[in-house]
Amino acid sequence: MDETLDEPPTSAVFLDNCHFSQVIFNNVEKFYVPGGDVTCYYTLTQHITPRRKDWVGIFRVGWKTTREYYTFMWAPFPSDLSGDSVMQQQIQFRAYYLPKDDEYYQFCYVDEEGVVRGASVPFQFRAETEDDILVVTTQGEVEEIEQQNKDLLKENKELKESCLCLQKQNLGLQEELRLAQEKMKELEGEVCFLQTGNLELRRAQELQAGEMSSAQMNLASIREQNIKLGKENQELQKGLESLRNSCEKLELEGNFLKEENKRLTEQNGCRERELQQFKEHNQEVSSEKEQLESRLKTTLDHMDQLQSQVLNREKEMENLVRMDHDKTEQLEHLKEENRQLRVTLTEQKEQEVKLEQCLEDLKHQNHNLAKELEEKNHLFQILQRKKDEIEEKNLRLKQENNELLIRLSESPDYSAQVAVPSAQVPTRSPESADLLFGNPYYQSLETYGVTVPSVKKCPLCREVFSDDIGPRQYEDHVRSHILDCPYCDETFEDKQVYDDHVYCHSLE
Repeated sequence: MDETLDEPPTSAVFLDNCHFSQVIFNNVEKFYVPGGDVTCYYTLTQHITPRRKDWVGIFRVGWKTTREYYTFMWAPFPSDLSGDSVMQQQIQFRAYYLPKDDEYYQFCYVDEEGVVRGASVPFQFRAETEDDILVVTTQGEVEEIEQQNKDLLKENKELKESCLCLQKQNLGLQEELRLAQEKMKELEGEVCFLQTGNLELRRAQELQAGEMSSAQMNLASIREQNIKLGKENQELQKGLESLRNSCEKLELEGNFLKEENKRLTEQNGCRERELQQFKEHNQEVSSEKEQLESRLKTTLDHMDQLQSQVLNREKEMENLVRMDHDKTEQLEHLKEENRQLRVTLTEQKEQEVKLEQCLEDLKHQNHNLAKELEEKNHLFQILQRKKDEIEEKNLRLKQENNELLIRLSESPDYSAQVAVPSAQVPTRSPESADLLFGNPYYQSLETYGVTVPSVKKCPLCREVFSDDIGPRQYEDHVRSHILDCPYCDETFEDKQVYDDHVYCHSLE
């Protein structure tokens, strides 16, 4: 997902330790059209000191740590660092590296220590279909508003009680999470112990393979089985990714609930607008009273008193609405934390079950490898016995051959054959040195003047060269595949990886 080879500085710091108000993102759209570049505008406040390794990343909504970024760009270093004034910055993300799905994402500003210093509102990568509709309710009477205030006060008390219950449940869930993490660490230690045992068994198997050249076919079949096991491991990892996707869908549902909460806050805003209209109406009445001040002084005094009472009630009502809004936000925040803790607990339990299954599979594999080693040792002993038997038979044949030579030397026909000139006797090959009359089918390569050509193969493109090519030409061919970075000493074989690396240098 990253557009460069270099990784940005990240950390395992959770959301509670981040400061989201030091960098403010401006002009963030609700939707960005796919296939086009996206420009991110943000403001650096006086509470942050920018550094050269700061970066801006796009995160999927629901992220836990800064390691879960989708893509990133290095933040441009400001030219003017004098003073406490805010600094406007912008950065452009290329369309090739942007997400292709319609999930919710957000911009995050991360410093060189991997800590989040600012986050934007969520947005999507899809075409905007229709405009938002603002619903405005009609103006209500003052008495109805006072009755609503009383109802809100009752609801506020109930919300406080439910908030205390949720806090207690939250503490219990955190304790369960801590116990689950300790158990997970113990399981990881057992897995490491079994993996070391598995490595030792494989080393012993490789030593046996070096001694048994005739058993290489069986070792090849074992390697194929190991490749199959690796493929099965990849399939399990794909299953894990599908589970993560389902968790992300659940997080999207939580975001939908947040949007409903925003809609309710907008309704409260509509009520405040109605109060504002009521204020404007009172101001119009007061202007009419000023025109008739000469005739209705007593009436004006009475109206002024009524107006002051209305303003006091409006202020009291605004304070009550503001307090109720704060309590509802706090309750929603606690509910969200409780839900996240439950989700993490379920994930921990699923990981424990998977780790136990992996432990059982590793034990079964170790048992099978031990059986295969025993079989290989037994086969090696059988081959050793056969080799000893063949050596004994060879000794017997040599003794019989010596006896036949002694008998032939005593016969008169053999002495006549020995008188043949040595020039007519064919030269024996080293392979037929133990035979009495030599190998009649043996012809050395020097007799025919045949030379075996040596083979040179390119390790990158697998092209084969004959012995006629010089070492200088062979080295030039291999070096043509290697790309050197003009900024540093690194070399690359892949053209795409080379281009991304050079682009990363150009951003510094």
